[in-house]
Amino acid sequence: MVRSLGAEVVEVRLPEHLDGLDALIIPGGESTTIGRLAGLYGLLEPMAEVIESGLPVLGTCAGMIVLATGTTEGDQAQLGVLDVVVRRNAFGRQVDSYEAPIPVSGWDEPITGVFIRAPWIAKAGDDVEILATVDDELSGDARPVFVRQRNVIATAFHPELTDDARVHEMLLSMAAAAKEL
Repeated sequence: MVRSLGAEVVEVRLPEHLDGLDALIIPGGESTTIGRLAGLYGLLEPMAEVIESGLPVLGTCAGMIVLATGTTEGDQAQLGVLDVVVRRNAFGRQVDSYEAPIPVSGWDEPITGVFIRAPWIAKAGDDVEILATVDDELSGDARPVFVRQRNVIATAFHPELTDDARVHEMLLSMAAAAKEL
């Protein structure tokens, strides 16, 4: 997605790969595996440091979990740079995956949310801006699925699986603004 927007992409596998980045994306996948590998390769502390120092970051699905300060269940490696507690697999198992239009605060048109074993935010800190929610069918409560806190944006869904580039454009705009400082 970011390549299609004209950005250069590099894979981050080791701490030295963080040097010189304008932004970082922590993708979906399996959050436990991402956390374990980041720990094994010494990336947890360096990633947290560059994000805390202002590097714009986007976490999608499992990436949201890795960015968070905690989960409602289980123990896993997290960066703790996004003041939220997430509930893993909140929407159910793989067979419960779905797509839905998600209204986003400040956007004229909804974004298509692709939810695959997705988390939702169970608790958000005061500094976390909730950009979009979905209704929990069981409780009727609005569950945050798209948030921003300073230089961190996170989605419970996979925006890269659609043709809508607005989430990634937001990240690149944040990176451009950070470079101007």
